[in-house]
Amino acid sequence: MSAKIGSFRHSFAERSKERLLSRKGYSDFGLNSTDDDASEDGIKCRCFRWISDGVINFWTNLQNIFIQFYDMGRKDPRKAVFAAKMGLSLALVSLVVFFKEPLSNVSQYSIWAILTVVVVFEFSVGATLNKGFNRALGTFSAGGLALGIAELSLYAGAYQEVIIVISIFIAGFCASYAKLYPKLKPYEYGFRVFLLTYCIVLVSGTSTTFFRTAFYRLVLIAVGAGICLVVNVCIYPIWAGEDLHKLVVKNFKGLAISLEGCVSDYLQCVEYERVPSKILTYQASDDPVYSGYRSAVQSTSQEESLMEFAIWEPPHGPYRSFNYPWKNYVKVSGALRHCAFMVMAMHGCILSEIQAPPEKRQVFASELQNVGNEGAKVLRKLGDKVEKMERLSPEGILFEVHEAAEELQMKIDQKSYLLVNSESWAAVAQRKELQDSENFNEVKDDENKVINSLSEVCDAQNPNMGMNPPMQEWISSENMSRNPVSWPRMSFHNIESTLGLQESKVYESASSLSLATFASLLIEFVARLQNLVEAFEELCEKANFKEPVEPPIGKGEVGFWSRLSRCFQLKR
Repeated sequence: MSAKIGSFRHSFAERSKERLLSRKGYSDFGLNSTDDDASEDGIKCRCFRWISDGVINFWTNLQNIFIQFYDMGRKDPRKAVFAAKMGLSLALVSLVVFFKEPLSNVSQYSIWAILTVVVVFEFSVGATLNKGFNRALGTFSAGGLALGIAELSLYAGAYQEVIIVISIFIAGFCASYAKLYPKLKPYEYGFRVFLLTYCIVLVSGTSTTFFRTAFYRLVLIAVGAGICLVVNVCIYPIWAGEDLHKLVVKNFKGLAISLEGCVSDYLQCVEYERVPSKILTYQASDDPVYSGYRSAVQSTSQEESLMEFAIWEPPHGPYRSFNYPWKNYVKVSGALRHCAFMVMAMHGCILSEIQAPPEKRQVFASELQNVGNEGAKVLRKLGDKVEKMERLSPEGILFEVHEAAEELQMKIDQKSYLLVNSESWAAVAQRKELQDSENFNEVKDDENKVINSLSEVCDAQNPNMGMNPPMQEWISSENMSRNPVSWPRMSFHNIESTLGLQESKVYESASSLSLATFASLLIEFVARLQNLVEAFEELCEKANFKEPVEPPIGKGEVGFWSRLSRCFQLKR
């Protein structure tokens, strides 16, 4: 409803509008200046500024993307090599397709060769062989079966299409159901290729078209797969087995850093004002203590996929045997992960809300630090042995870390009163003493009854004999020792202070248990190292690792004149 002219509402609206329009630099549309020419210039300036800002932002984002791509290639040059090999494979396939001889109609089906290169060419040699085998198996089996069904459908006459549709349904059902079986999971891509080839061959048309489609598809897939294999193996090959080997070594070294960091931070009483959100949500973080054990715990799926690809690879480099035990690498990594869970729990003690007081930590500082250093030394030594593919030395690798753990355990036994509420122990001991005294009094009462009965018999035989005074004193002293114990009472006017004191005692007890938890987790980590060493020794046996080469002791570098003098001495 509009306001009447001359009314108070109308005059207020007019004054408000004049006040808004009188502001310099703004108009009804929010643009600069109320003048027409000035407004047009403002609109042009703002449009130009908006376009220029958009172009600048686009160029800045594009530069950032190129910088990120460059950093990715600099960190791992194999990615750039892989991209170059993919481009080379596609170029070679296109060159083969352009040839008119010996197959004149090959260009009509060239899509299969290009599609094979795009799908089969993978980052590692093992992955390429796996994909190529699945594609070849699916293509040949589906092509042969489709040609057989196509020939049989010709005898159906008018029901040829019905037979083809029913066979496609049966093939789709069987292949889709079979690929869900867990043991057939590595061949899932082969089942997909089987369905694709089977359907395309059957719906291609006449009997001559059936054979032509199947033939050209098989030939071009073989050409594409062959080019992928030759380029990927002969030009800077990337091996999945080598990546698995390096990943296991990296996890050993990262877990050693995490173990040392956890023990050092705990003894230095490092506290987080606020736990990082990435650690709370278990995401990647720059914290070396966190990232070390996270890599060992998180690499399960990566190790499984690398192992599946490494099985397909031929002998190469230091892995010269067929049926190389890649599964034992995963087993060693699993034992390492079992130890990483303890480091993860120790890091949780650092991040927890309840912390042990620094003075109690310093009591066990030397023992905790010794166990942490020896445990990290074992992890680094095992990682070096895996990297060099060497066996362990005859002397035990766990001897020193077990000694350090025993020293920590003995220190805990000696100072165990620091890890619990000593007052509760005193109360328990006092109750035990009272219980023992009550039991002692009961035994004394039984003795008194026997003595009284004997004295009654003696009195009956000798009525003139009185009671023995020392016996009365002894009985009275026994009765005094059985007086009830008076317990302290809680006054109601001081109940708030009493509850606060009780809460502080509970918190002190919980903080002491936090130190006991950290120490027990560290001891459990040492106990789990035995499983890790056993898994490594099994890998050494199956992979035929070389014997360790011990450096010569007490022999320095021999110079030219020393060798020359030795030569003259031998001649003499």
